[in-house]
Amino acid sequence: MEKVEIYDTTLRDGEQSPGCSLTHDEKMRVAKQLERLGVDVIEAGFPASSPDDFKAVQAIAGAARHSTVTGLARCVRRDIDACREALKNTENPRIHVFIATSPVHMASKLKKKPEEVIDMAVESVKYAGRFFPQIEFSAEDASRSDPAFLAKVVDAAIRAGATVINLPDTVGYATPEEFGGMFRYIRDHVSASDRVRFSCHCHNDLGMATANTLAAVEAGARQVECTVNGVGERAGNVALEEVGVALHVRRDVFHTDTRLNLKEITRTSRLVSKLMHSPVQANKAIVGANAFAHEAGIHQDGVLKNPKTYEIMSPSMIGLDRTRLVLGKHSGRHALVEKAEELGIHIPAEQVNTCFKAFKELADRKKTVSDTDLIDLFRGGRSTASM
Repeated sequence: MEKVEIYDTTLRDGEQSPGCSLTHDEKMRVAKQLERLGVDVIEAGFPASSPDDFKAVQAIAGAARHSTVTGLARCVRRDIDACREALKNTENPRIHVFIATSPVHMASKLKKKPEEVIDMAVESVKYAGRFFPQIEFSAEDASRSDPAFLAKVVDAAIRAGATVINLPDTVGYATPEEFGGMFRYIRDHVSASDRVRFSCHCHNDLGMATANTLAAVEAGARQVECTVNGVGERAGNVALEEVGVALHVRRDVFHTDTRLNLKEITRTSRLVSKLMHSPVQANKAIVGANAFAHEAGIHQDGVLKNPKTYEIMSPSMIGLDRTRLVLGKHSGRHALVEKAEELGIHIPAEQVNTCFKAFKELADRKKTVSDTDLIDLFRGGRSTASM
């Protein structure tokens, strides 16, 4: 199977999310956990943006042993110089330079003509090549760029020395068909495309970041840029855990593999959520509290008989102990008996219906019945269940 590299930008793009900034020590903790997770590339910050980012990139690069560390730079020499200085003691330094290529960005933000943008890209990649053996070039807002112009920029960047080409969906605008089509178009129309690794960087403004990322992988991208829990600006970035697990579970479709240690996903998610003060929504794929929880009686009965009936992956895959059966008004008898046994409560067969009726009366009054509620219910004399 071909390898897809996981490029984590939690410490750069993710930290730009409002209220998610980290202290120096917190960044180091996250970086160490990302290495345990098996991330290939850690984008540790934007060195030219602040002294704190500079120090973080420098420190993480010095401490990393198994992941490549990179810094972000605009197509400006002083940004590239800041990255060079921050990464100068790194064994295998890598830089990520970017410039916008969409009409709205070139005209309104850069105030540059298309040919000027190409010149800036080429000059910056060549300059970075003096110091960095690995150069990633990103065409910001690629998904809203003119395809023919985008191909010209990419071709020029490759010929200038870029080793990775990143085509971002910067504002989460593309659909999966469009995004995958863009990668196919560039690979078909850039003669030097076989020299580089293609990368994707998707935002989630329309809720399609994971789908777009997987479409890019199907179209030949072999690096995906993501963040833990999908943290990031606006609606966030594509979530590392969603892409990593999807590529693993559906290897029959993508025919690719990563070097992620999936058992570290839960630990990583919880660390980032805690340090960034960014709660994970309950129904979040893979790492949400309800991702492996079942309340409906039909689902509970199926999972108790064979987990594969309603779970396409095991909790242990991502470092969780087990499936969680949640008792509520939708739960059935099998789940009640199973839960009671876990609590050391034996319900005789002839008493199951009586206990279940008492449980349903309680569940109708409460959204969720806790372990304590169950113990109190049985101890309260409302059934003959023994403990």
